[in-house]
Amino acid sequence: MRRIVADFNAGRHDQARLLCEEGLRRTPDEPALNHLLAAVLFAKGEVAEARAHIRASLSIRADNASAHVLAGRIARAAKDFEPALHHFARAAELAPGVAVLIERARTLDEAGDRSQAYQAWQAVARADPSSAEAAARLGRILFEDGMPAEAAPLLERAVKGDAPASAWFDLALVRQDLHEHAAAAAAYRKALEKRPDDAEAAVNLGVALQETGDMDAAIQAYRTAYQQRPTTFGIIAMALTSAPHGRLWLDRDALKGLLGEPGKV
Repeated sequence: MRRIVADFNAGRHDQARLLCEEGLRRTPDEPALNHLLAAVLFAKGEVAEARAHIRASLSIRADNASAHVLAGRIARAAKDFEPALHHFARAAELAPGVAVLIERARTLDEAGDRSQAYQAWQAVARADPSSAEAAARLGRILFEDGMPAEAAPLLERAVKGDAPASAWFDLALVRQDLHEHAAAAAAYRKALEKRPDDAEAAVNLGVALQETGDMDAAIQAYRTAYQQRPTTFGIIAMALTSAPHGRLWLDRDALKGLLGEPGKV
């Protein structure tokens, strides 16, 4: 068991799998080995096989909270949301904690149940007020519901520390919606630092910079977006000709020439 765990933690998934299978040939009803093999298979993306082994583990030891959490994650990966929520509910009964609340909220989010997801993320935030993930998701939901002013403080909290690109992007959207264009540009730049190939963030950065009157920097951002994803050309052309600080381009080829050749970033 220790060797399997050590191999798994070191990323030696094939070796961990061989050891699990060797052990299960001797003791096929061993719940811990089935649990470990399910974890290994899930890490390798073999969802159906992982699900079979975590079911085998739970059929023998049904009161294992960590096995229910893994079963819930596997079910969620299979887009089987009701069983996933059932497993997380059972895990919460056996071992209450913030981690299980987060798994439930993620599942409701992925299932597209916005109302339930919002309530679930609120529960996470109450249990752990420092949760950046809860702040980010609550902020995003409020923004999508047309409440950028309410979303802003949550997203400001979400980007404290080592925040993902998505949190910075959402904060930038909110700032842009509130007409805080310089602050929006700063947030888009942070998002691009973390995810340099995000053409949408580059386009939006160009729009924000254009609103501040910095056309040279805006063109550079548009150039980055176009070279990464040529399909952004229409959005860029519209932004350049419609904003108060835009420019008129009668010749589409001339504008494409200014933006450069795609794929040269």
